[in-house]
Amino acid sequence: MRDGSTPPYRLATALVGSAAVPAAVVGDRVIALDALPGVRAPADLAAVLADWPRWRDVVADGVRRLDPATDGLQPDGWGVPVAPSKLVCIGVNYHDHLAEMGGTPPPERPYSFLKPVNTGLVASGGTVQLPDGPAMVDWEAELAVVLGRSLHHGRGDEVLDAVAGYTIYNDLSARDWIASTKPPGIDWVLMKGYDGFSPIGPFVTPAEFVADPQRLGIRCWVNGELKQNSSTSRMIFSVQAILEHLSAIMTLEPGDVIATGTPAGVGYGARPQQFLRDGDRVAVEIDGLGRLETVMAAARKGAVA
Repeated sequence: MRDGSTPPYRLATALVGSAAVPAAVVGDRVIALDALPGVRAPADLAAVLADWPRWRDVVADGVRRLDPATDGLQPDGWGVPVAPSKLVCIGVNYHDHLAEMGGTPPPERPYSFLKPVNTGLVASGGTVQLPDGPAMVDWEAELAVVLGRSLHHGRGDEVLDAVAGYTIYNDLSARDWIASTKPPGIDWVLMKGYDGFSPIGPFVTPAEFVADPQRLGIRCWVNGELKQNSSTSRMIFSVQAILEHLSAIMTLEPGDVIATGTPAGVGYGARPQQFLRDGDRVAVEIDGLGRLETVMAAARKGAVA
């Protein structure tokens, strides 16, 4: 697959009525994995990704053998395509974003933090309720990596070989306390940990269809206005460097998600600054990976901030 082109297939969780169906998106068709020739898939996509070395060839062969006349699904929407044990995010990983956030020197190593999984992940097309309290909720378009096998002290080629695929991520962030931050530093939970602050998907594109994760265009729109327009080539630390660093600290497990940072163009760096409000629509695209869409809703009063 050349950068920006449509891959032979992508993986997704299709919502059909009350069912969440693991599916392959083949061109314009959405095919239940169980409808592919020779495939008897688990009940959810997370189980496929958690055993990706087994399923990769099975799914690919099923797609190759797919009858063009096979009826596709008509999804009502998309579910979250992943169920990671860990969601690890990398901060200040683009030189231009680092500059717009205050111009501190680049970190010596990938700068990381964890975000909630069960309460944080939101599917494409979903609604995120703004928290009651923060007034400076911001967008961050990011490339996310989905692990396909365990990685511990990974080095060199084995690091990227452990990747099942790539997806789109929006690292929503409450910026209210950045300007007043004092030692011991930023409270990452207070800025990043709110319910719904991790829109992701709608697809997972298998790694074999991404020729170079460091050559992908990445864009973000708010209400149709282009805010971020960059390339993963501008990362400070590459996907490989990030995985080498993290796997030296913790064992990365199949299905884990690593978000790789955002380029310039966030609301905090704009002049005047701009932040998300009730009714705003955010869309993120990455070449060849699809389009992640999210609607913002007003805060529910009385929530803890």
